[in-house]
Amino acid sequence: GEVIVKHIDGTYLIMQRDFEKKFGGMWELTAGGSALQYETPLECAVRELKEETGIEASKIMEIGRFVQDVYHSLYVEYLCVTDCKKNAIALQKGETVNYKWVDKKSLLEMSQDELVSSRAIKLIKTVDI
Repeated sequence: GEVIVKHIDGTYLIMQRDFEKKFGGMWELTAGGSALQYETPLECAVRELKEETGIEASKIMEIGRFVQDVYHSLYVEYLCVTDCKKNAIALQKGETVNYKWVDKKSLLEMSQDELVSSRAIKLIKTVDI
């Protein structure tokens, strides 16, 4: 599962990928990853969100899903609305090196050279979250 994090003040959390990873140094809008055996997409999303940001998901809802034919995988996307302390985000060693909170206008103005979350951006535009 993939999770978009939106603060109650309307800003979105973006994380900068570790420079050693694919798309290193780029920003991404979602936390998430692959489900473990016997784990539901929601359980995966909650776990990955905690691991990658330190945020405990209390308000989380499904906002989209699609099948990736090449990898025969189901992707489920969620929105987590949080009131967490904005300076208390935990970085995950080997995964992320920085984070920032951005408003929707700034997020939508980011170029594809700096933001690696095209699916999530489409969701923000179409679902109006």
